[in-house]
Amino acid sequence: MRAPRGAATVPPVGHIQHIPGIVPTFPVPKAAQLKRVGVLGLHEGRTMLTCLDRAAHAIATAGCDLDPDKLANCRAQCPGLFFTNDYAALLARDDVDVVAIYTPDPQHGEHIEAAFRAGKDVICTKPLVASMADAQRVLAAARATGRQLLVGQSTRFFEPFLRQRRAHDRGELGALELVDAHYVHRMDWYYEKSAWVAREADWVFLGLSHPIDLLCWYLGPIRCVQAMGARSALAQHHGLPGNDVFTVQVTAMDGRIGRAMGNYGCHELPSARNAIELVLWGSASTSQAQYHDMRHRYARPDGTEVTEDPLYALRHHYFHSEVHGMHYGEFANYAEHFAVSLLEGTRPAPDLRDGIATFCVMEAVRRAIASGRTIEVAPLRAEAGLED
Repeated sequence: MRAPRGAATVPPVGHIQHIPGIVPTFPVPKAAQLKRVGVLGLHEGRTMLTCLDRAAHAIATAGCDLDPDKLANCRAQCPGLFFTNDYAALLARDDVDVVAIYTPDPQHGEHIEAAFRAGKDVICTKPLVASMADAQRVLAAARATGRQLLVGQSTRFFEPFLRQRRAHDRGELGALELVDAHYVHRMDWYYEKSAWVAREADWVFLGLSHPIDLLCWYLGPIRCVQAMGARSALAQHHGLPGNDVFTVQVTAMDGRIGRAMGNYGCHELPSARNAIELVLWGSASTSQAQYHDMRHRYARPDGTEVTEDPLYALRHHYFHSEVHGMHYGEFANYAEHFAVSLLEGTRPAPDLRDGIATFCVMEAVRRAIASGRTIEVAPLRAEAGLED
């Protein structure tokens, strides 16, 4: 399970070639070897059940949820699959190789450990865990069972961010001098659909996990964190006990710096700022990737600004309809990446160690806000059980 220090390679993405003029089609022909996926949590997880027509090496076989309405809706949409309200019954099935977990954040540790001990590999939506106890728990279970895990960090697998990463890895940006990430999105709809969010969620782990993960993806191990937090009027209205507005600065072990911002009570300006953006400021160029839009912008050496916008060409892969933000392409991309890594015996990314390392940075953010101090990350990594 040990990863190379600072490793941050972009994962290959299965059948998607990203060659100009070649548009992926689906249903994608299935390969001779497949990983069979059972999904736990059928709200967001319903997308995983239905998106795997875009993957060559993964197929959905089962779903599980406590809500009878969600089970009924998924049975109607996916009539050939097995459905149950009993997680143990899902784990007992021989036709489930991988469990994809989309349950509330505080339940991830318990559900990951149960899957590992049942002999299943795991995809878990972000955040991987939201407590130090669960970080320790899942690392111990992985070491005891040898099972593999992929963190479902959908942003890494969205088209503009994939293009931006490939340009970075080709050296087109030169040396990174600042990594700047944000996720801003008004969340009144989320409080209304998921009552547990206001009671149990910490937005450091829930929303800020996107920009923090992007910082970790490019900067590698983080040395220290400074952060500030506040509560928006929306958070106060819903009785959220913690913060939902954040600014974060990080320093990597190699001295590079990054910043992250999150605001989950804002009034959005989508024409000016996308919900998720990543700007890489390099010595040779600057690039920007956006979500929900599908724009990748960068500067050529002569100063010419280029905008790539493959939304029209790739919309049928990334979205279930003409509506943006449905996650279908990202989920299919990371399921395909994980299935191929399991079949070939290669390291998936972000894997369990990556997820725990990112959790430690988020925990440092939480502690920095509470204390008003700069927080060193190495003691948190040791507390979680990561071996450097």
